[in-house]
Amino acid sequence: MNPVNYVYLAALLFTIGAAGVLIRRNAIVVFMCVELMLNAANLTLVAFSRMHGNLDGQIMAFFVMVVAAAEVVVGLAIIVMLYRSRHSASVDDASLMKL
Repeated sequence: MNPVNYVYLAALLFTIGAAGVLIRRNAIVVFMCVELMLNAANLTLVAFSRMHGNLDGQIMAFFVMVVAAAEVVVGLAIIVMLYRSRHSASVDDASLMKL
């Protein structure tokens, strides 16, 4: 399969993720869309790495996955605390939690 097809797929996945972040109001769905965007970036890094014949993009994709795993821990903790205090996972309710 041509690596350009992977880039097209990554662009489609990134667009779907960006649309989900902009349109949706549920924090969990927004969080999943951000993860989808990160996976699209990883797919692009690996595709370009394969095109150029070196492992730099794959190593960088690994570090992006490590950062995404840390983001999952922090993001889910914030969503759980938002749900416990407001009984809703709406992004609009998060602005009410300012001090």
